[in-house]
Amino acid sequence: MVGLVSDDGSRSAIDLADHLNSYMVEPISRLEGVGKVQVFGSEYAMRIWLDPTKLKYYDLSPNQVVAAIRAQNAQISAGSFGAMPAPAGQQLNATITAQSLLKTPEDFERIVLRADTDGGLVLLRDVARAELGTENYEITGYFNGKPSSGIAIQLASGANALQTAELVKAKVAELAEFLPNGVSYIIPYDTTPFVLISIEAVVSTLVEAIGLAFLVMLLFPHNFRATLIPTLAVPVVLLGTFGIIAALGFSINTLTMLAMVLAIGLLVDDAIVVVENVERIMHDEHIGPLEATRKSMDEISGALVGIALVVSAVFVPMAFFGGSTGERYKQFAVTIVSAMMLSVLVALIFTPALCATFLKARSHNRRQGILGRIGTAFGDWFERNFDRVTGGYAAAVRTAVRRPCR
Repeated sequence: MVGLVSDDGSRSAIDLADHLNSYMVEPISRLEGVGKVQVFGSEYAMRIWLDPTKLKYYDLSPNQVVAAIRAQNAQISAGSFGAMPAPAGQQLNATITAQSLLKTPEDFERIVLRADTDGGLVLLRDVARAELGTENYEITGYFNGKPSSGIAIQLASGANALQTAELVKAKVAELAEFLPNGVSYIIPYDTTPFVLISIEAVVSTLVEAIGLAFLVMLLFPHNFRATLIPTLAVPVVLLGTFGIIAALGFSINTLTMLAMVLAIGLLVDDAIVVVENVERIMHDEHIGPLEATRKSMDEISGALVGIALVVSAVFVPMAFFGGSTGERYKQFAVTIVSAMMLSVLVALIFTPALCATFLKARSHNRRQGILGRIGTAFGDWFERNFDRVTGGYAAAVRTAVRRPCR
């Protein structure tokens, strides 16, 4: 929403609404991405206030008044000079332009409603009062107690909200140079910051998810190659999800961004589960990455598909809600379900291929060099303490099971 405010009170809401209609609505409505412009106010209009008592006295009806105004307030061609037929040798002709429409309230009040046979005239001012007002009085606006008027700008279908908002703000700032003295423009309502905040939240969540996945894979398997696999899997799923959103005609808005935030936390888990299970099999059974990957996928493929189906069963019904609720949450449901399905496909196809390609069988020899010794020392320290915490937790659970509270 964009509004005009009379800072010094010298302009009325009618003046501001007329300025919006006359000078700002058309330039803004032609901008790329603008679908509809609604003005909260009307242009100037000549108001004719009829007096019923005087109409009855002169035996006139409102229809007769309307007919007289239409007949005498008309655009009439005034003709031209030098038009045919013209004398021989005539070389110049010119069109005559005349202002035949009435302009002021006094002009309207002099409209003749009836001419009597005795020469008497009944004028509009005899039965009515004319004044320059607004086309309708249904809307009046104030901003912080000052007269104001505004326009609501709606986005065209499929347009970029952020880009359209920037174009509108730039055009309004350009048109503001021609505002009357004592009038300034305001933007009291703008939904695009929420879209921008949602996009920033998605980026922040993506960075945090990849960072946590990196730390988890680095702390537990102690394998830098394993950290690259979830890092590569997440962008693939996100790009595929955006492709599905575009194919279905959905836009990037607060609902789709919320779905992406939730989906990022879920899709990271699939890649981590696959990599950790492959690492476990390689460590326990001392086999190569290709054989470990095949065995791992035989064990967890059903679990991955089951998790995706369970999550989809929660969100899919939201896409079939009726009314405005269904229209709002359809994009949310489709986005998160698409991300989950793509995450499972990546975990079943892309992630195993990366595991078989990137991972290497563990060597029992310690790494050489300063970085290798530091990494090995940290890994040994972490594993000792983690095993200690795990053993203590297991002992506490066993004790609690054996000695239940009564």
